[in-house]
Amino acid sequence: MSKQILLINDLAGYGKVALSAMIPVLSHMGHQIYNLPTALVSNTLDYGKFDILETTDYMKNTISVWDDLGFQFDAIATGFIVSEVQAKMIADYCRKKSENGTLIFVDPIMGDEGELYNGVSQETISHMRELVKVADYIVPNYTEAVYLAKMQYHSQDLTKEEADELVERLRIMGAKSVIITSARLDGKDVVIGYDHELDEKFVLPFDIIPIRFPGTGDIFSSILIGKVLSGNRLVDSTRNAMDAVRELIKRNQDNADKYKGIPVENYLEVLD
Repeated sequence: MSKQILLINDLAGYGKVALSAMIPVLSHMGHQIYNLPTALVSNTLDYGKFDILETTDYMKNTISVWDDLGFQFDAIATGFIVSEVQAKMIADYCRKKSENGTLIFVDPIMGDEGELYNGVSQETISHMRELVKVADYIVPNYTEAVYLAKMQYHSQDLTKEEADELVERLRIMGAKSVIITSARLDGKDVVIGYDHELDEKFVLPFDIIPIRFPGTGDIFSSILIGKVLSGNRLVDSTRNAMDAVRELIKRNQDNADKYKGIPVENYLEVLD
């Protein structure tokens, strides 16, 4: 059944990341999409030179217009947030909508490989924690998860006990279901999950393809969201997203310019 989904993320002028990757995926999956850009970005950041236009005022005005028009959403999915002002505004908006039954999906885009992205401050992390409090589903990578949970980043493998503690801390913060990507557990690359509806933990191993494309996290989140909203179990939705992203990377691994991301519109049959 088609759902009304609001995507809050940045919009790149060139490159299949954030909204440019998420809109075609979720549209293909049959959902109705609204989008609220947090920033206009000239191109993917991987090129090393870029320009960013923050859209906070536009966001405030758009939310006001949508409220006047009575727009309602089955789900809201948040991604890249540019400033502390935006983080607070989005957290407040999601809290308000959650009270009316809207499902909240949070991808707390803040960093990777143990480091925060440029411009992400401790205050931003604090506001991200406010979003976690109202989230039905959070999808951090391992780096983001430890920053949110105030735990130590380990460049080596996690133990099962450490993985369980990380999930539990995020749940205590308010997150209902948790998906942690880019983790290593007992010598394997894994996605770690907890499904609040079934009170079920799971660990899904995968064989990594050592090629980096920007936007694969956005594609992963989109597939996960689309599958969950279509009534699939979280563990199955996660595996579907993992398998699809791996197939997309495999099909595009010889692309000359990987900085522009994966041209997902050319491979939408992978999602079926």
